[in-house]
Amino acid sequence: MSYEAIRLEFDTANRVATLTLNRPDKLNSFTRAMHRELGAALDEVVAADARALILIGAGRGFCAGQDLADLDFTPGAMTDLGALIDEHFNPLIRRLQALPLPVIAAVNGTAAGAGANLALACDLVLAARSASFIQAFVKIGLVPDSGGTWFLPQRVGMARALGLALTGDKLSAEKAESWGLIWQVVDDADLAATATKLATQLAQQPTRAIAAIKQAMRAGATQTLDQQLDLERDLQRVLGASHDYAEGVQAFIEKRAPRFEGR
Repeated sequence: MSYEAIRLEFDTANRVATLTLNRPDKLNSFTRAMHRELGAALDEVVAADARALILIGAGRGFCAGQDLADLDFTPGAMTDLGALIDEHFNPLIRRLQALPLPVIAAVNGTAAGAGANLALACDLVLAARSASFIQAFVKIGLVPDSGGTWFLPQRVGMARALGLALTGDKLSAEKAESWGLIWQVVDDADLAATATKLATQLAQQPTRAIAAIKQAMRAGATQTLDQQLDLERDLQRVLGASHDYAEGVQAFIEKRAPRFEGR
């Protein structure tokens, strides 16, 4: 399928997919059409049985959030932001979190508003040294959405989360890393290659185990210890019957590298 606002590429040998937000003249900001294309592209990624996904932006920025030009500001007919979020942004964040494969955000340049939280919804965030994260919502009288009020306090604590949300100040990539908001900062010229190397590495791991790790880690944010212990038990039971568990054990016994197949 061909897209206008999204570019989808597959490395079939390594089973790595790369989704590029492709509206560089608008800092890859979202329109309804772009949301639809991204959803269709994610369908393709799943159907192709990819084992890792990279999300990156074209041009000088990652994503500037919602494209205000795609909204209606006519008095009495203004776009219902709640409906827009319910139809597009929330399903996207939920889907990224639930994908049964590792998702890497490679943040080049600015990640602002929903664009910042789109990156945080991915499993691992790599950022170019020149990148920045901006919770810009307060600048136009709004609250952080796309999971921002959930991701920020969990990762950086309430004081820093409120500071970022109330001021809308720019957070550098290096400070985001030092605060634990993202995984790693790399030199600008190395971002794409580092993301590809990491995705290729993860694609060779036991994909079902990675999906279960994602599920368990995120459940732990809202469950009791007893609930979490039961979830770990249940996931371990399922994984213990998988091909990759048997292969991992056999490889350990034979003192060789495992050959995981994602099943």
